[in-house]
Amino acid sequence: MSFYAQIARYYDAENTDKDDDIPFYLDLAERHEGETILDIACGTGREVFPLARAGHTVHGIDIEPAMLERAEAVLEREPKLRNKVKFVQGDIRKENQLPAKQYGLTIVPYNGLMHFHTQDDQLAVLKNLRKWTEDGGTLVLDLPNAGDVYATEDTDAIILERTFLEPETGHLVMQQSVSTLDRTAQILRVTWIYDEITADGTLKRTFAPLTLYYYFLSEITLLLSVAGFEVEEVYGDLDYNDYEDGCTRMVIFAKAV
Repeated sequence: MSFYAQIARYYDAENTDKDDDIPFYLDLAERHEGETILDIACGTGREVFPLARAGHTVHGIDIEPAMLERAEAVLEREPKLRNKVKFVQGDIRKENQLPAKQYGLTIVPYNGLMHFHTQDDQLAVLKNLRKWTEDGGTLVLDLPNAGDVYATEDTDAIILERTFLEPETGHLVMQQSVSTLDRTAQILRVTWIYDEITADGTLKRTFAPLTLYYYFLSEITLLLSVAGFEVEEVYGDLDYNDYEDGCTRMVIFAKAV
């Protein structure tokens, strides 16, 4: 079972407070008024729905049916959004998933590109994003600053990330993690641990391993260039502050050339 199939029923509840990037994407969408937006690895529609509610046309693509089922359930509850939203189940490494040059703004929010670990997959994805993005259109990537992560100390400790209520059952869930960073391979391996307290007081534990790839700026700049994009701006956070030593994020604006 894939990572997101395992955790789909937890995803929205655990990310209730993950809305700090929504104003950023709403601002972007306003600057691209009238253009169709493509949300890569859209999941349950965390960015799609705020954008659609603001009047923008948004298409989302994701490989995991369990996540898209939850997105479709939101559309069932908000049918007025159906003329603004379209979801596609597909693998973005494969080029024939979406029409060519349809999107003026393509976004890959919060760490989405980190799920691709080999250079072949990374180039396949970026080349497809170029095919789907209009000439002169904008691609925005939100990634962590690998240099900042590499400066942290390693730990084998299990970390309590958050507690939340799973909405369908009302069960209390404690989300924990343990991770290892391979600095040579640029790979982070995380095991997410979900401890769910069931109605009879017993504990159900779910282990969900996830592997993520860290990019450095010079590397992603070259990959984007090979794929047909030109990096125009790089920021250190979603407030458009400078990309510099110690910043937490690497937010890249690239033009389809």
